[in-house]
This record gives sequence, structure tokens and C-alpha cells, in this order.
Amino acid sequence: MPFNDSSPASALAELRNVTFGYGERVILRDVSLKIPRGKVTALMGASGGGKTTVLRLIGGQHRAQQGEVLFDRQDVGRMDAAGLYAARRRMGMLFQFGALFTDLTVFENVAFPLREHTDLSDALVRDIVLMKLHAVGLRGARDLMPSQISGGMARRVALARAIALDPELIMYDEPFAGLDLISMGVAAKLIRTLNDVTGSTSLVISHDVPECMAISDWVVLLATGGRIVAQGTPAELMASTDAEVRQFVRGEPDGPVKFHYPAPPIADDFGLGVTAGGRS
Repeated sequence: MPFNDSSPASALAELRNVTFGYGERVILRDVSLKIPRGKVTALMGASGGGKTTVLRLIGGQHRAQQGEVLFDRQDVGRMDAAGLYAARRRMGMLFQFGALFTDLTVFENVAFPLREHTDLSDALVRDIVLMKLHAVGLRGARDLMPSQISGGMARRVALARAIALDPELIMYDEPFAGLDLISMGVAAKLIRTLNDVTGSTSLVISHDVPECMAISDWVVLLATGGRIVAQGTPAELMASTDAEVRQFVRGEPDGPVKFHYPAPPIADDFGLGVTAGGRS
């Protein structure tokens, strides 16, 4: 169900009229959205729509050129280094394709944020790591190297690492990319289960419509050009009559979203401009 917009504490993260781009290329244009606390929010849309940029803005890797990016009602763009470091400790990030440290074992990959951000004893670190690996079904793989596990297993190890510090906000960048159907189903179930069991807030960036619609409470659809096309419950988006929403959720090749990225006329690029007397 839609979250209560009237409560100031209803959103753990929020973008307010945010504009961001690289040079003259605008990625997000006057975007406003909320990540409801305790819910699974899916941020979906066409490639180049700015989905990963939203994660980087919330995490403080980029700063909005206009507008505000809030985390727990604090403006990330105004945080100093110490404040940003403290905020990031409350966030977990599952990078696309896992991004495990290849020279560390599965155990040491999950232990890394605990060793980096806490002064816990080795015994306590061990117990926490084993609990997190058990939660993703890989306690028995603790001594393996990343090269010895499958892509799906690597994604689960990365998830265990992302939740090692019990973050309030877990951000998933394309968690289903490159997975087979079984691994995809396992990953989706883990995201939903971990969110419900731990009471955390989840933000999932994905192109996978069926999986996201199945596990999400709230869905935001971004279009190329940095604008929000629609946002609402999965049922609301699936029932939408808007042509752009229908094209995306149904995977239709023809519609408002064009195949070609904006470019000069092909005749100009290949020197085939037409003059008054015919071809130049």
C-alpha cells in the first residue's frame, strides 16, 4: 500500500527537486521521490535514465547541482566528511555483479566492513560473519575464494557483506543481472525476506520487471532524460494506461521510448547531405 506521505519520518531517503548532470548532459531533471522507511522500493526504467545516479547521490558520491538529497532528514550534500562517513555506515550497498575482493576468501570479504568500521573482537567478527553467511545460505562456503564460486553465489556473498553492519538502508544495483532463473528467484526472495526480518529499508535498481513487481511495495519509473514517468504500487503501475509505462512493464519494442539515442541525421554523419542540385 502507498506510504503515508504526511509523516516526516515516513521516508528514510528522499530527493527533492534534484537536478544532476555531467557537463551539458542532464541525467536527472527536477526529480522528486521518496524511499519509504521499512519498505522495498524498486527504481526502474530505461538504460540511461539515471537510476544508478540516484544511488550515488544518496551515498554522497555525487552532489546534486540543484535540490536536496536527504537521508534520515539530513541533507547529504551539506554533510562534511565525518558526517558522510557516519551516514554511510548506516547504508549497505550490493554492487552490480558483486564486486568481491578477488584475493580474499568468502569469509574475509564479509568480514571486511566489520574490520574496517568497528573495533569488535575477532571472535565476535567470526560469529557475525557466519550468521550473515548462514542467512544467505553460504556458511559452508566460508573458506572458498571468489574464483571458486558461481556468479549467483558471489552475489549472495556480496549481499552478506552488504548487511554485515546491519544497515538501515540497503541499496541493490542490478541484483538480478546475469543470473539464471533459479538464482534470480533466490536473490529476490532474500531481498524481501531480509527486509522484512531486519526491518531495514531496501532500494532496488533493476530492469527485471516480474521480479521487482513481485517483491516491491513501491515502484518508481524513471525515463531517459531524467524525469519520473510514474510511481506507485506494483498493481497501480501494471494497470496503468499510460503509453510509456505500458511499454516498459510489458517490454514492448515500439512506443514512446525510442531505440536510437538522439543523434544528428544519419546523412550528416556520412557526408550525404542533399544540395539544391541533388546529392552533395
